[in-house]
Amino acid sequence: MTNYEIRKIEERDYARLAIIEKICFVSPWTKEQIKSEVECNQFANFYVFEVEENTQKNIIGYYDYWVTFDSATIAQIAVIPEYRKQGIASIMMQEIIDDCYAKRVRNLTLEVRKNNVKAQRLYEKFGFKAILLKPHYYDNGDDAIYMIKEINLNG
Repeated sequence: MTNYEIRKIEERDYARLAIIEKICFVSPWTKEQIKSEVECNQFANFYVFEVEENTQKNIIGYYDYWVTFDSATIAQIAVIPEYRKQGIASIMMQEIIDDCYAKRVRNLTLEVRKNNVKAQRLYEKFGFKAILLKPHYYDNGDDAIYMIKEINLNG
């Protein structure tokens, strides 16, 4: 993956991200929820992953994480299905971790659906550890696994 850019989300991106949400998630955020996240959540760090193909730019993934003091939480990370298994989620995850390191964040957390084994493996690859199960965490009753990664700020 050579021709890509990771950039802050812009208002013109909201509709495209709402489409990606519907493709990638059981309980997708709406365009209005994305807008609210970007414009009203002072802790949000929302970025899009854009590729250039045939001189046209296309958003194929994104991530959103919240930084509060010395901790952070990943709210969303998504890659559209036809671009999966190309290392894009890993690139985005490394960007999150690098930014957290730069911001002196000590702990990075997330919730992942218990049945989303592929996502769990990605997080484990980056050093996340499963801490506890949150029963019936999601709107549809699915359980979540709460995971944490400690960021070594000493080196």
